[in-house]
Amino acid sequence: MGETDTAALAVLGAGSWGTALAALAARHGHPTRLWGRDPAIAEAINAGAGNTRYLPGIQLPDGLRATTDLAAALIGTDWVLVVVPSHAFAQTLRALATLRPAHAGVAWATKGFEPGSGRFLHEVAAETLGSEVPLAVVTGPSFAKEVAQGLPTALTVHSDDAEFSKKVADALHGPAFRAYTGNDMRGAELGGAMKNVLAVATGVADGMGLGLNARAGLITRGLNEMLRLNLALGGRPETLMGLAGLGDLVLTCTGDLSRNRRLGLALGRGQSIDEAVREIGQVVESLQTADEVMRLAGAHGIELPISENVRDVLHGEITPAEGLRRLMARERKAEYPQALFGDS
Repeated sequence: MGETDTAALAVLGAGSWGTALAALAARHGHPTRLWGRDPAIAEAINAGAGNTRYLPGIQLPDGLRATTDLAAALIGTDWVLVVVPSHAFAQTLRALATLRPAHAGVAWATKGFEPGSGRFLHEVAAETLGSEVPLAVVTGPSFAKEVAQGLPTALTVHSDDAEFSKKVADALHGPAFRAYTGNDMRGAELGGAMKNVLAVATGVADGMGLGLNARAGLITRGLNEMLRLNLALGGRPETLMGLAGLGDLVLTCTGDLSRNRRLGLALGRGQSIDEAVREIGQVVESLQTADEVMRLAGAHGIELPISENVRDVLHGEITPAEGLRRLMARERKAEYPQALFGDS
């Protein structure tokens, strides 16, 4: 086996997604340490009981070790995979910056923007860690439970450093997991963040019983919103026509394992936001991401009617029924009033 085949890694974040990715790498033969803040979770994983809070009933590989000691998790690691919620991303990177082995690149499977500033996570990482550190984003259509169960999955790893993206993809790639590579970090991050907002919209429609036609229309027009904003930001359209965009959008909008879709379903059925989030019991990224998406849209003069309605519903400014009426009352127009992919 080559050097990249046995690279040691530390996964920061012992939630469902961090645990699933750590288990995946460990099953592929990579020495893997999983860091989290909850001693009970770490003790259970090390005792062979698995992550009973976030992935109950899933057997984890014996080679996976968990710890609450960040410094210990990073000793001897070749690269680091950060899998914490977006609101904890900057804080985690600041702690990582003082402890990271000098040669270790940093990847993340976190989706969203930095709350408040609206910055892309690769911008936060570059500022916190320095421009010399290899960076990569891991994104695409993936539910943690299915990855942990060993069901077939495909993701993509985007980085400006081709060697580092290959190292990350090599660790994840295996018999039931395909890992592709790319170099459009901005487009990949936009797709991974924005799909959560659109999943709320399709969940609301399904919760209201609006039918499959409505769901398909929202997914398609939602993809259009992603493409238009991505173009204004300088991302490449093919990124969003692949796993980082369309793939993740379809999964999150149609799969009931999606927390954002479940939030939309609850709102469409008349539940309050507080009640829905309490029942879900984990971070729902769209609550912050909707604001950041609309801030970006406003800065670039882009109309995003679906995303705007989601934001307003999440703020309690309108009901889901009012959001539907606003969308349906919009002026009729050409599907593509201007070329999305350049002159045509």
